[in-house]
Amino acid sequence: MQPVDDRILELFREHGNLTPAAVEEFGGPSSSHASRRCKQLARYGLLEQIVTGLYTITEEGEAYLDEELDASELKATSETS
Repeated sequence: MQPVDDRILELFREHGNLTPAAVEEFGGPSSSHASRRCKQLARYGLLEQIVTGLYTITEEGEAYLDEELDASELKATSETS
């Protein structure tokens, strides 16, 4: 996890389904950086890719933000998005 990941996840919780460009527009990192982080967060199950470039927060992502899930316990999937 990187410090910016919390901000990205908070934006998804607040605004729902987002693209990396929307993350940037809502005050997150640049869309290119958000795109890389969204892919990584999806690999760890905190976000889910709905269609190419569109993500939503998962129950695990919500639990992480609520401090009910320790990110160090997450395992990456072998999928690449």
